[in-house]
Amino acid sequence: MKKMIVSPCISICKMDPITGFCTGCARTSEEKIIWKDKNTADDWKTTNLIDIEKRMDTSTRKNFKESYEFKLKNGISLIKKKKLDEQK
Repeated sequence: MKKMIVSPCISICKMDPITGFCTGCARTSEEKIIWKDKNTADDWKTTNLIDIEKRMDTSTRKNFKESYEFKLKNGISLIKKKKLDEQK
């Protein structure tokens, strides 16, 4: 069975008006749409993951990696989990 490449969304969905990148995952609005397209190739997704990390400063990259790795292991981003925990 083919392993799915998990979306880099970490539940901080705010677009920076200057850069045009999401402050959470550093994707453009267009890249977000491409990720949701079921026909998007895994090669594109893999390359995009590399590209978005290059756009991040050190602090953003650290926070992104922590939340994304949590999402890969638990199926939910760290930020989303914290938000859900706060609602309890």
